[in-house]
Amino acid sequence: MTLAERINAFVKLSDFLRQFSTENLIPQAEIAYNDLFFEGMRHQLKLAEEHNSWFTKENLRFAIANWANALQKESLESWTQNYDIHAITSKKVAIIMAGNIPLVGFHDFLSVLIAGHEVLVKQSSNDKHLLPYLAKYLEYVEPKFKGKISFTEEKLTDFEAVIATGSNNTARYFEYYFKDKPSIIRKNRNSVAILTGNETTEQLEGLSDDIFTYFGLGCRSVSKLFVPRDYNFDAFFQAMYSKSNIMDNAKYANNYDYNKAVYLMSLFDILENGFLMIKEDTQYASPIATVFYEYYDNLDSLQEKLTLEEESIQCVVADLNLTNEVKFGQTQHPQLYDYADGVDTLQFLTNL
Repeated sequence: MTLAERINAFVKLSDFLRQFSTENLIPQAEIAYNDLFFEGMRHQLKLAEEHNSWFTKENLRFAIANWANALQKESLESWTQNYDIHAITSKKVAIIMAGNIPLVGFHDFLSVLIAGHEVLVKQSSNDKHLLPYLAKYLEYVEPKFKGKISFTEEKLTDFEAVIATGSNNTARYFEYYFKDKPSIIRKNRNSVAILTGNETTEQLEGLSDDIFTYFGLGCRSVSKLFVPRDYNFDAFFQAMYSKSNIMDNAKYANNYDYNKAVYLMSLFDILENGFLMIKEDTQYASPIATVFYEYYDNLDSLQEKLTLEEESIQCVVADLNLTNEVKFGQTQHPQLYDYADGVDTLQFLTNL
């Protein structure tokens, strides 16, 4: 199978996914194999929502829309043109996926197949419905994918390289267990925002998307703010207000109530607005419904700190012309070349 054929298959998958990226699910007659797959996909979305209450209709649509937009022919061709993919000898690559947000492992799945390898997927039980169905669709639009995609719930065997995502604890296990295989092992990471007090209302409202999308469960979700010592949080809280309906989600509301009670009983100083708490803390990973903040004295020393602790950080949201900074409101819209943990997955796969 040629690279062009693989790209064309994912472009057709993009067309199929786009039907499910809006609230009104209307089948489009021109989409390949819609008669076989449309109603089934609707059912898989329902199962995903019922199985994991963090996977709301809105979050499922958001994830699907992102992938429908990413899998454009021009984007796929631009992404792959800088790699020597044509010279690859196909190998079987295992992927151990997280399950914190919908289709969180899709980029690894895409990368392995677009590079010309076979993929063996071990999914999280929290996100197990959508990807096998989309894989089946891919096999219909490009039959040469048949035999190159497999899923397992058992112990991984018979593979030549691995990409594994988990917590810091599971990463240590992965590093030991896969020590004899070429591997990418990903650990916990969180995203941060640097505020100066000069942000526009539009930027702070964009930050609310970075904080609340997927209930803050993604590694690209902002869980920590760095603010100057004289920072006034009034404008920040005002910009967050558009997300107040997040309390309509019972699971989020329960987490908010629980964490607030813990903070109050522990006599921690917090600021809150009825659906979001902020707490001064040096850690990066904050509980649900909480964003940590930390003061900085000058931007140069803050940049040094972030460089030293870069293995804990996925994205830095700022408007300071920093290297690799992400614009406000854009953390949940990564491009194909925005690799998790800064590790070039496609380069790893072309070098196997």
